[in-house]
Amino acid sequence: MKPPEGSATPLRGTGWIARARDRVNGTISRWPAQLRLMLLSIAVGVVAGMGAILFDRLLALALGRLIYPHTGYLEPGAGAPSDLVARMASIHSWWFLLIPALGGLVSGLLVYSIAPEAEGHGTDAMIESFHQRGGHIRKRVPFVKILASALTIGSGGSAGKEGPIAQIGSGFGSFFASALKLKPRERRILVLAGAAGGIGAIFQAPLGAALFAPEVLYRETEFEYEAILPCVISSIIAYAVYTQFYKGGALFFPGPVEF
Repeated sequence: MKPPEGSATPLRGTGWIARARDRVNGTISRWPAQLRLMLLSIAVGVVAGMGAILFDRLLALALGRLIYPHTGYLEPGAGAPSDLVARMASIHSWWFLLIPALGGLVSGLLVYSIAPEAEGHGTDAMIESFHQRGGHIRKRVPFVKILASALTIGSGGSAGKEGPIAQIGSGFGSFFASALKLKPRERRILVLAGAAGGIGAIFQAPLGAALFAPEVLYRETEFEYEAILPCVISSIIAYAVYTQFYKGGALFFPGPVEF
């Protein structure tokens, strides 16, 4: 039977997707609250770890295509040699002025036109979403933040990874909460779990990230204690996912020790 003229034709596949989501939501809603948060923190950790991998890959690609071919500068790793400053001082190129300016321009246009809330450091946006928006972060924000931050840092901009990955991870946590129609309290906890997962993965410090995310919300020495366990779980899972692609090693190599 054909639908009446002028009526909207339903998209193929949306019906079973909605039914499957409602069935999953119904199953999850019957779980005890603490168990539900712990299991969802595992899923958030997996996605946050993959987001950290994507961010690192794009950042390495930007550095390799923008800065290194024109200046010869290569980002130092942990435990950089003591002559790093002397080696950097020997590099002279006008590209050091031009490339960061162009990278910042493209990054700014990307953020301004698609997701203005992805501007700035990143951690402050995560804190604002937790306190003032009930943990709501638009789905496009983490992806725009990945691209914009990789362009900014990869073109030599004065920025770091901590703020961007906090907003990227928290965006994935908010996405899970929206997809499962969770309550505001659970949404805010998953936002923190996502931030902890992203930071713990990219800095390979899961315990530090798990304590950082619930603590950075306040100016005083306070914790969002309900989020500590989900943050620990998410951070460990994200770290495990990340290290499957980036095999970790010793950060420093001490000399021989004698007793």
